Amino acid sequence: MKLARTDLVFMGLAIGTGTLCYLRRGGEAVLSSAAEAGILFLQILPQLAAGLLIGGLVTRLVSREKVAAMLGGSSGIRRLLVATLAGALTPGGPFTSFPMVYALWIAGADAGALITFIASWSLLGFNRLIVWELPLLGVEFTAIRFLACLPLPIVAGLIARWMTRFAVLRLDRPAE
Repeated sequence: MKLARTDLVFMGLAIGTGTLCYLRRGGEAVLSSAAEAGILFLQILPQLAAGLLIGGLVTRLVSREKVAAMLGGSSGIRRLLVATLAGALTPGGPFTSFPMVYALWIAGADAGALITFIASWSLLGFNRLIVWELPLLGVEFTAIRFLACLPLPIVAGLIARWMTRFAVLRLDRPAE
């Protein structure tokens, strides 16, 4: 397994912040931080494992051709609407949605559709809307916020498609 540039950046940040914590607060602070991180890791591990499994299964269940036809760069605005609906309906946190996005990326979906999905999941998620927003903020506020955000995932997807036309911003798919 080859380390990606992102992995190296995060490892460097972890070492840097660990060193800073040690210098400012001592070894005990570093150990307690590491213990808290370990507990958090164990808490999110089931969701993360399930999300990665779902992502892996999606790549086996859906052919590249089908994904490219449904969510590829030439799939048009209708497919961005599909990505918007899928993102809004996807329950769970980032441990569920991001592995799915990664699997769809590997399977042939374009960046525009995936950014639409992520933006929709973030802005329009029905689960959060029903469980949190409506009870806490009320119908009027929720309706205004939802309607104001409704076009944003499609706008983000269109901007992403436009941006990735340029060689500097082209994205390479990771190897399977």
